Amino acid sequence: MKKRHSAEQIVAMLRDADVLLGQGMKVPEASKQLGISEQTYYRWRQKYGGMDPQIAKQLRELEKENTRLKKLVAEQALDMAILKEAARPRFSATQYNL
Repeated sequence: MKKRHSAEQIVAMLRDADVLLGQGMKVPEASKQLGISEQTYYRWRQKYGGMDPQIAKQLRELEKENTRLKKLVAEQALDMAILKEAARPRFSATQYNL
């Protein structure tokens, strides 16, 4: 089962990992002690490394806002395509006496 960690929790876990690594522990051992995979550790390190918890929280909020805005833009593009199709003149066979 997947766990979802908040940005603040991730930053705190990365700091704990730094402490463990500073004590001479290797990355696989430290990540196991924190209850995460080694891959997760490296992914988090790449995304949140050196971040303040407050900045990490703001990043998460901005990502949510960005997702919401992308959905909004996609819906508007679909609406525009529908309106263009509806505004296109249609010719029927009866207009030309066929």
